[in-house]
Amino acid sequence: MKALITRKVGMTSLIGEDGIVTPVTILDASLNVVVGKRTIETDGYSALILGAGKAKHQAKPQVGMLKASKANPSVITEIRLNSEDIDELNVGDQLSADIFSVGDIVSVSGNNKGKGWAGTIKRHNFHRGRKTHGGRSYRRVGSIGSMYPQHILKGKKMAGRMGNTKVTTRGLKIAYIDNAMNAIGVKGAVPGPKKGVILIKGMSK
Repeated sequence: MKALITRKVGMTSLIGEDGIVTPVTILDASLNVVVGKRTIETDGYSALILGAGKAKHQAKPQVGMLKASKANPSVITEIRLNSEDIDELNVGDQLSADIFSVGDIVSVSGNNKGKGWAGTIKRHNFHRGRKTHGGRSYRRVGSIGSMYPQHILKGKKMAGRMGNTKVTTRGLKIAYIDNAMNAIGVKGAVPGPKKGVILIKGMSK
């Protein structure tokens, strides 16, 4: 399985030879380093620890973990992989956009845009109340429970913080690769704001 930590640059469009315009999201895949491994023998599962970017300061636990790779990443994440895929890589190896190819099917994961505190109409697509004679509940929640039990049930759709949650979009296709700039163009939209951290993983066709 292929995987990279990227940062969202923005959206643009590509015009094919047939004149069809394809919307793509450009992802910056520079400075990906293998900083560690998890093996079945020592940890009970197999995974790869990837680092990306460049940090100003590192906490003491990270300094010890990054000693072998001699890297100083700002983002560190662990990706579950098969043991066969992990054996092909060593700590300190650098990965770039060329591990993917145009036409590959991928999944992308990232935190979507935070919307702040939002009401039920914006957050849960509730209907607005009637604006006729006598109606006063235009954007109120309405009833949040019955007489029994005498408390609000967990999971009730109410006003609250909206956005800034992890979102994974599957089945996207890679439409553009720039090895010189370490850039990947993914067809369609990708969750998150510009400069947001996006994890891109290959999927079987």
